[in-house]
Parts: sequence; structure tokens; C-alpha cells
Amino acid sequence: MKNYEEKEKKLENVLKKLNTMSNEVVKMNNDINSLTIEKNQLIGEKQESEKNFQILVKQHEKLKSELEKVNRDLGDKFGGQNNFDQKIDELNQETETLIGEIEKWQT
Repeated sequence: MKNYEEKEKKLENVLKKLNTMSNEVVKMNNDINSLTIEKNQLIGEKQESEKNFQILVKQHEKLKSELEKVNRDLGDKFGGQNNFDQKIDELNQETETLIGEIEKWQT
């Protein structure tokens, strides 16, 4: 009889452990499902971020190209202005030289 009681207690303990383990497995499955959902959300966010990054890269290249064009245009405009200023300086020097020559003739 004692042997049956011990076996019954052992069986009850094993059943309790199995029940606890079953609950843990269910909890782990729930955790796995939650992690899977979170992973999928993160993948979606990553893809959206990569898409936005590519858009920003394209915009950056476009703006960079436009800035280079503006710089070239300004260089042409002000480069021409510098050329113009240089020609004026040369003419002023020639004028001063001619005035000096005229003054020499007048004396």
C-alpha cells in the first residue's frame, strides 16, 4: 500500500512538473510570436529607412549638381568681371602713360 502511495505522489509531482513545463512552453511560444511580430516590424522600418535614404542620396546628388552649376555660372560671370576689371586697369595704365608722354611734349 505504501508503495502505491509513493507512486501516486511521484506521479502527482511529475504531473505538476509537466503542467508547469506546458505553461512555460505556451509562454515561450507567445514570446516567440511577439518577437517574430517585432522582427517583422523592424524589417519593415529598415526597408522604409533604406528607401528614404536612397531618396535623400538622390536629392543630395541633384542639389550637389545644381550647386556646381551655380558655382560655374558665378565663376563665368565674375571671371568675366575680373577680366573686364583687368582690361580697365590696363587702359588706365596706358592712359596715364599717354598723359605722361603728352606732358613731356608740352614742356
